[in-house]
Amino acid sequence: MASSISATAASEPEHSTKEREEENATSTRAAEDEDTGAQVAPIVKLEEVAVTTGEEDEEAILDLKAKLYRFDKEGNQWKERGVGTVKLLKHKESAKVRLVFRQSKTLKICANHLVLPTINVQEHQGNDKSCLWHAADFADGELKDELFCIRFPSVENCKTFKETVEEVAESRGKKVESKDATDAAGLIEKLSVEDSKKEEKEKEEVPVAAKEFSKTTDDKVKAEVEKKDEPASSA
Repeated sequence: MASSISATAASEPEHSTKEREEENATSTRAAEDEDTGAQVAPIVKLEEVAVTTGEEDEEAILDLKAKLYRFDKEGNQWKERGVGTVKLLKHKESAKVRLVFRQSKTLKICANHLVLPTINVQEHQGNDKSCLWHAADFADGELKDELFCIRFPSVENCKTFKETVEEVAESRGKKVESKDATDAAGLIEKLSVEDSKKEEKEKEEVPVAAKEFSKTTDDKVKAEVEKKDEPASSA
């Protein structure tokens, strides 16, 4: 019986200590979680700033993840431009389409050029996920002829990119041809109108000239008649 009590006595402090620790922890958490109702004003007040990307007047007709490379002519090697997003942006008013590539984290522009009718996108030999093309690019703030290579995560995305660029280039080519034809037709019509006006002016000038000639002739005849009718002067 004594040993049993001793065991119980020995275990009780340990058990009581644990309970006190748990109670203290609970009290501490309750004190931390207690809402005092106090409001702490921020040290610095930040105002919302409208960020413009330059794409507000454009509509994205293509938006794909990719990795972009640019050929370094001096070093004769490919250099990585970054991992990010390639977009084809169509202007809402002019309908012109430009290609823009931005890095994912920094949003730095690594490619920025118009998709012209002369653009030629080729598949990279040995890699069906990559494409190559030349362009007059403005990403560095000045117009430079660049050779780009772009690599996609899948063959499907690469095919989509190539086909979309080709469709845009073909469409732009047709618009240029249509504009040239319209300009030519307008020029021909203008020349025709000018020729017509010239002919009408000439027709108007002919009767006037004939009338003036007739008047001059009549005056001469009249003068001759009057001269004949004059009495001869005495010798």
